[in-house]
Amino acid sequence: MFENLSGKLGQVFDRLRKRGALNEADVNEAMREVRVALLEADVALPVVKNFIDAVKAKAVGQEVLRSVTPGQMVIKIVHDNLIEMLGGRSDVPGAGAGEDAAGIDLAAVAPVPVLMVGLQGSGKTTSTAKIALRLTQKERKKVLMASLDVHRPAAQEQLRILGEQTGVATLPIVPGQMPVEIAKRAVQAAKLGGYDVLMLDTAGRLHVDEVLMHEVAAVRDVVQPHEVLLVADSLTGQDAVTVAKAFNERLAVTGIVLTRVDGDGRGGAALSMRAVTGKPIKLIGVGEKLDAIEPFHPQRIAQRILGMGDIVSLVEKAAETIEKEEAERLAARVQKGQFDLNDMASQLKQLRKMGGMSSVMDMLPGVGKMKQQMANANIDEKVLKRQEAIISSMTGDERKNPKVIHASRKKRIAAGSGTSVQDVNKLLKQHMQMADMMKRMSKLGQKGFMRSMMGAMGGFPGMPK
Repeated sequence: MFENLSGKLGQVFDRLRKRGALNEADVNEAMREVRVALLEADVALPVVKNFIDAVKAKAVGQEVLRSVTPGQMVIKIVHDNLIEMLGGRSDVPGAGAGEDAAGIDLAAVAPVPVLMVGLQGSGKTTSTAKIALRLTQKERKKVLMASLDVHRPAAQEQLRILGEQTGVATLPIVPGQMPVEIAKRAVQAAKLGGYDVLMLDTAGRLHVDEVLMHEVAAVRDVVQPHEVLLVADSLTGQDAVTVAKAFNERLAVTGIVLTRVDGDGRGGAALSMRAVTGKPIKLIGVGEKLDAIEPFHPQRIAQRILGMGDIVSLVEKAAETIEKEEAERLAARVQKGQFDLNDMASQLKQLRKMGGMSSVMDMLPGVGKMKQQMANANIDEKVLKRQEAIISSMTGDERKNPKVIHASRKKRIAAGSGTSVQDVNKLLKQHMQMADMMKRMSKLGQKGFMRSMMGAMGGFPGMPK
């Protein structure tokens, strides 16, 4: 997400940093380029205009023009205004640690009703299951899901199957019932079952129409939801903003869930929705898996857009996915200068669980050019899976002692993993480079450990040297 915008803003700010003093013309030229970058990212025109006006008013002030580092001052002003546009507060100390995320409000009498609304195809049903799973796992809530969609074929069955996959309870399906009747039954079942949260998945339409709004409004009046979450597909760009405005006017939306964010290189919907509706983006869908949903942190997102990285999110993701015992075992081996193919397989697995190389690089500061090198080289993230398959096709002795792998063994390993001998050779070479790096790291001690770890990442497939 935001790759295109981040790249173009990076070029503008690189030029600003290289200049010493700035005059008003320099700032105006930079703001024109920022304006074009935002419009190309599909940000709504009124939002772009307000943003540029706010930045320019501060950036042409005497404080900036006479600053020791005027370029950095302009970047900071853009950064702070980006945070505000996304719904955060740049003046709150510590907000970068995540305190600026809105989150789902459950401060109400249980069962707390959460109404999911949106157009058909926006990912509403899947998002309902994702949020229910997150509330169950992260907040230890007892959640009941109910589908009120009697129009789309098998919609209720889809939610039931998702309930089985996530381990979240779903309201039993009663054929012939209408949405308002299902909603009443769901509220009663949630109360009797002692549930903390009731997730209600409503029907969607291909476009905003009066029938849809009337039906959803009737359900809202019966349920009196504490949260009305609008699910919007970020790939629809300006249309998503228009839909958000229409739903908010009729249903008083309390928050937005953006889906398919991982497939949107522009990010215009995210940058526009908060400004247009005044409602916070609470969660973003970042993949197809049922756990691929994250809180929306305005300050962290602003830092990603400006190429500053997002180390806090990276650490949080690592803490969630990396197995502590395995990490301790590998650390102990690295300290001894040991690193075999079993260790490499473990690293590949952990990297894949964190979302792959691109996901990790999104959160590292100052790696925009490296990502561009990866894109230009057409690096396939699936290479991680292929390399795991190659290692899995080896015997235990071969994984512990790669030196015994010669021509005939390489052919057998390639055939067993569905790859080529050339792929096997590449992996063995990368392992050798990483093993050498680990040996050097064992001699450096903790002081040079992190610097060397960044170097070791160059051993992974697709990572620019």
